[in-house]
Amino acid sequence: MPMTHRRAVGMMVAAALMWSIAGVVSRHLQTAQGFEVTFWRSAFNALALVLLLAALRGPAALRATLTRGGRALWLSGLCWSVMFTAFMLALTLTSVANVLVTMSIGPLLTALGARLALGHRLPPRTWGAIALAGVGIAWMYGHEFSTGDRHHLLGTVVALGVPIAAAVNWTLLQHLKGQQSPPDMLGAVLLGALLSAAVTLPLALPLAASPRDLSLLALLGIVQLAVPCLLAVSAARVLSGPEISLLGLLEVVFGVLWTWLGAGEAPSAAVLGGGALVLSALVANELFALRPGLRAVSG
Repeated sequence: MPMTHRRAVGMMVAAALMWSIAGVVSRHLQTAQGFEVTFWRSAFNALALVLLLAALRGPAALRATLTRGGRALWLSGLCWSVMFTAFMLALTLTSVANVLVTMSIGPLLTALGARLALGHRLPPRTWGAIALAGVGIAWMYGHEFSTGDRHHLLGTVVALGVPIAAAVNWTLLQHLKGQQSPPDMLGAVLLGALLSAAVTLPLALPLAASPRDLSLLALLGIVQLAVPCLLAVSAARVLSGPEISLLGLLEVVFGVLWTWLGAGEAPSAAVLGGGALVLSALVANELFALRPGLRAVSG
């Protein structure tokens, strides 16, 4: 099927839904802690990606992609590695809310990256949606920020690596999209998983995850990471970097829902109100994007 704008938006919504289960699943881990959580998730992610990409591209094409991808593939892979590692490590240091609200600056960083690095002129609707979504998420989680707790502050600083790496990655993918023969960047997701697993393995020893924890970490590596990341890279062929990052904010809203259903944490009025703002911003932006002549134009 051809990759239409509507289909790409649907793929990003599905990706955000799968990404959003990380917080609630990680809270049910029993013995795995710290870097071991990141190692196992990245390792299962890498294994799933090898199988998926071999099925999609063929073993020979996959090897060619990894060996001939050039600097762009390695830069994107490094960004994925930072995102994979920083996100799970931050979840072991601070609350899910702190991690998610820190990640919410991603659309603004991506928009600024596209403007500064690529010279893209963003339409007012995208800036307005970013601002409205930012206000909504600040409203949702503003009261959750810890003050004076070094443990939580460290987790928030680590979480900051996720939106920074994501902004660089989406800007790079948007730049490659404009080339005549862009490289296949699906292999960068696998490269990022391999780098993350390799870096965290020495820090994760001795491994202590129980069989139950391993099953949960496999769920995170495959369903929460491998599949949605491939969907996001595929959607990036059609959607702009800021649009991808903005749709990714749905992970925050879905994350609240999963926490409510899976951990018994009922959302407050602030969460419900902020979530309504985020959804309103996303729906309005996408409805305008579907109208001819109103999509972002690079200049």
